[in-house]
Amino acid sequence: MRKEHVEYFKDLPIKIQLANIMEYPFHWQNSIEILFVLRGSITIGVETETYTIKEKEIEIINPNEVFRMESKDPNNLVLMLDIDPNFFERYYDDAKDTFYYTDSSAENSQEEGKYYILRRFISIIVYEFIAKLDDYEDSIEENLLDMMYHLLNNFHYLIYEEESLKDDEYQLERFHRIVKYISNNYMEKVSLQKIAEKEFLTTQYLSYKLKEVFGQSFNEYLNQVRAEESTKLLLDTDLNISEISEEVGFSHVRYYNKHFKLHYNMTPMQYRKKYKVSVEELEKMKKIKYFDLKEALPYLVQYIEDYERFNYDNRIIKLDIDLNNDPIDEFIKPNLINLGDISLLLEEENMRILREIKGQIGFKYCLVNRLFSDDMDIYRGKNNRFINWTRVENILDFIKSMKLFPIINTEGVEEDILKDFIQNFSNIYDTDVEEWLNFDTSELKPYFLKEEISPLYDTMHMVPFILYSYIHENKRIVPNMIDEITKETYLTNDTFFGGNGLFTANYLNKPSFYAFKFLSILGNEILYRGEGYVVTKSDDGYQILLFNPAEVTEDIIYGKKSHDKLKARKVSINIYNMESDLQITKYDFNKSHGSIYDKWVFLGSPERIDNTHWELLDEYVHPNVTFFYGKKSTVYNLVTTIKPNGAVLFTLNKVQN
Repeated sequence: MRKEHVEYFKDLPIKIQLANIMEYPFHWQNSIEILFVLRGSITIGVETETYTIKEKEIEIINPNEVFRMESKDPNNLVLMLDIDPNFFERYYDDAKDTFYYTDSSAENSQEEGKYYILRRFISIIVYEFIAKLDDYEDSIEENLLDMMYHLLNNFHYLIYEEESLKDDEYQLERFHRIVKYISNNYMEKVSLQKIAEKEFLTTQYLSYKLKEVFGQSFNEYLNQVRAEESTKLLLDTDLNISEISEEVGFSHVRYYNKHFKLHYNMTPMQYRKKYKVSVEELEKMKKIKYFDLKEALPYLVQYIEDYERFNYDNRIIKLDIDLNNDPIDEFIKPNLINLGDISLLLEEENMRILREIKGQIGFKYCLVNRLFSDDMDIYRGKNNRFINWTRVENILDFIKSMKLFPIINTEGVEEDILKDFIQNFSNIYDTDVEEWLNFDTSELKPYFLKEEISPLYDTMHMVPFILYSYIHENKRIVPNMIDEITKETYLTNDTFFGGNGLFTANYLNKPSFYAFKFLSILGNEILYRGEGYVVTKSDDGYQILLFNPAEVTEDIIYGKKSHDKLKARKVSINIYNMESDLQITKYDFNKSHGSIYDKWVFLGSPERIDNTHWELLDEYVHPNVTFFYGKKSTVYNLVTTIKPNGAVLFTLNKVQN
């Protein structure tokens, strides 16, 4: 049999082979086959055409296309990627009726960006299969799906025939319907008039457009399809020429011979005599040698150097943690937040933001700025003789209800206003309000980020920066509550402009929010601390925080120094001396789970986020949280992967009997 059935990898819709191909006779198969020449060159005959595919060039063989391969280059090396057409049909209904073409007709014809992207997709898929990293099957399917849509949008057979159809979706769909109809009915009496009626067009107009798109008339195209389909019957059946002619839709064997010779430069009988052989002879003709797929990697590196999972260190980092270990240090949780312009708290939405921050991170102190500004409406009456504290009192009431200690900025404020403030609020609150005005923040050891705009303030780069600063350098970074927009702020969109708040100006929590949340969950006693991890203890149990250990400096945050791309890290944790069963919660924080910025980029970096997407981002973008029961064991093991710029937090709480 010339038709070959591809056996795909277990649980994957692909098969990948690396081969040296000297001769592979005419055959066809049930897959989409992508041939990527890594070294040398090969010649491919597809249906009626013959192409020479050189190093770095790609050819796509569609399902059931008759093709052969040969080469005079003994050093050729070809990557063969077979894809199950059923895979893409799950996402795109017309997948099985869509074909893809590449252009190898001229020198440098595959230098366009779309070919580089295709080579990169192939390289990533091959690398993932070779490396078999965590979740590699999911990664392969994700990249395979992206690649199939890339093929659909850039290598669609009709776009290959007529470039203008790429920008005319209506006409593209029309001609796809026509070709699909011909492909499924070529063996019947297919007429131009019938198709024209289906498309509500005149036969004259349709004939003209078909000639424009395919470069040949309707009947010429139809008879080419019939001739091409007949080759399968010539090679794989014992039907006589007359029977084959009738089978593929020719009205007379004379027409069949004429059109076949037009395309193949020989009669059907001559074609059969030349190429039809027994199964045994066919196998003997095949001259193909297969190699270990790993040998393809040196040729693929140039396409995946910046792929985040490339060069993954397959070595597992092992941590041994004895829960009875004596504390080595004290951990002080984040305790100071800058509320920015305090008049923001006159708005209910900003009050909600502070409630969320306090509830999830639990700061104890807050910096209060511009409490005595005009926005607080302090002065009333002629000559500003009466001081109105209504708005100030409302804000202070709210801050106190949050159990926050206000540290009030008095720079530039008149002495009589401060005296009136002390007198008024000493009568209202049962506390020393002067302490709010004169509090020495140095005892909190605050570390303030620069107010200047930085694109990295919005991204996952802030996660290792904040965690490394707190855990390894004792830099007690003071975050701003929310990004504040001023007249000087240059905006390109309504969400991200590089402000240093925990929330965007339109109330979406940024990656830095979760970095501080993870720090706030840690216990007060440090049991272990090392490169990229810290283990703490609290009254409730134990906490293990893992992150990429690379030091992200302020020079990187403010763009003065490039940041080396971080790699994922696989960590195995052995836990000893469990005194009881543990309820374990895992928080996994990475670009896919928790980063509003990356989801926004995935949406196409819109200037404005519509209400539907805003609600989805607000509700569903958060770290991935899983729960499981840790049965008391001599050695209890946890294995996880920390994604680039990500963090993983385990909490191990004692089970209450």
